[in-house]
Amino acid sequence: VQLQAYGGGLVQAGGSLRLSCAASGITLGDYGIGWFRLAPGREREVVSCISDRGGSLYYADSVKGRFTISRDNAKNTVWLQMDALKPVDTAVYYCAAAYKKISLNEAQYDYWGQGTQVTVSS
Repeated sequence: VQLQAYGGGLVQAGGSLRLSCAASGITLGDYGIGWFRLAPGREREVVSCISDRGGSLYYADSVKGRFTISRDNAKNTVWLQMDALKPVDTAVYYCAAAYKKISLNEAQYDYWGQGTQVTVSS
């Protein structure tokens, strides 16, 4: 089983990035997906979650109105569209998969991707 998060990079404040989370070895449609981020000096925090069929969504207050999570189970992929990026969004972003659930608790997740760096310059 492998989750791969990619699409990070360096962007100026106000810019956009689209992160992707691709899965192999599992049927992604059986899993809720969470995006988490870890910034220097801070604890890892949940950014956004989507249920296995996409019917339930969650966004942290800090990203509401700027980030959009979506998925295409036929492509075994989940995306996180990040717009109006701010320097405080700078972090390593991880995707994680939880079987048949959506959760804000990272301990509930079964599989984790390796992380992709997002750097937002001011």
